Amino acid sequence: MSEQTLSLLKSCQLSVRHLNPRQYTADIPQVPNLEVWFQRPKDIVRKLQSGDLDLGIVGFDIVSEYGQGSDDLVVVHDALEFGHCRLSLAVPKEGIFENINTLEELANMPEWTQERPMRVVTGFGYLGEKFLRESGFNHVSFLAGDGALESYPAMGMADVIVDLVSSGTTLRENNLKEIDGGVVLESQATLVACRRSLHKRNGVLEITHEMLERLEAHLTATGELMVTANMRGNSAEEVAERVLSQTSLCGLQGPTISPVYCSRDGKVAVEYYAINVVVPQKSLYKSIQQLRSIGGSGVLVTKLTYIFDEETPRWRKLLSELGL
Repeated sequence: MSEQTLSLLKSCQLSVRHLNPRQYTADIPQVPNLEVWFQRPKDIVRKLQSGDLDLGIVGFDIVSEYGQGSDDLVVVHDALEFGHCRLSLAVPKEGIFENINTLEELANMPEWTQERPMRVVTGFGYLGEKFLRESGFNHVSFLAGDGALESYPAMGMADVIVDLVSSGTTLRENNLKEIDGGVVLESQATLVACRRSLHKRNGVLEITHEMLERLEAHLTATGELMVTANMRGNSAEEVAERVLSQTSLCGLQGPTISPVYCSRDGKVAVEYYAINVVVPQKSLYKSIQQLRSIGGSGVLVTKLTYIFDEETPRWRKLLSELGL
């Protein structure tokens, strides 16, 4: 996720300056006194717990597996909108599993006994064991694996796997299937902090606030467009009534309507009103059609980079969690 992380930070005007690709440290010139470390995902979590790192961007699956519910970790932003995957249980499509399609059916298979438990291979021992225990599995043994887990059932080394899944293509190509109820965890990239650093280290809370604001504003703006059009009308209120009659033109809090001034016979006159409204990108054409239907013309479309709210709810939630 390194490249996606750098790309997201750059989009938030937090470009990482990494002068020597052989070094594991860098900086962000826009944020003084901030040092960037390039680390393996599991090491990010461990160093956050120890206090060697103050902030980290890492998948929620790694936070959950290696953090194991630790109070030392605080999830500042839980949805950075990249690195999407799920930790899921998968079984072979054939043999004794051919008619097994749910987690309950898997748990109730008579093949699993104390002498012959269900063998599970996974790189997520903590999450896998916790999930199966809470799902009512009584006879299970775990084998730690790292990479190419899909081959284990075919080789006779495991009965099922618990692994990260994105599209599911690799599972299908290896004759495996997911089953209903078998998703252990939904994951994507998150911003995580060391609780002690937020409380005790000077400047960490302020830097966290700035990063959260920038991330939230950019992610909120993603997929949103500003549509501007001119419309004839007798008053701003009359134009607003027409605009608000259209379901796709309500904007964030409502459309902004302002007079367009022109000169008529040497006098300032208002014949048109400018409408500015934020619309989802997926609804753009529908919005333009609705604008035209009520007299809109000269439609301009602008891509948005940031939408800053009065205050991000995630910041209020963080302060509440910290008791501040």
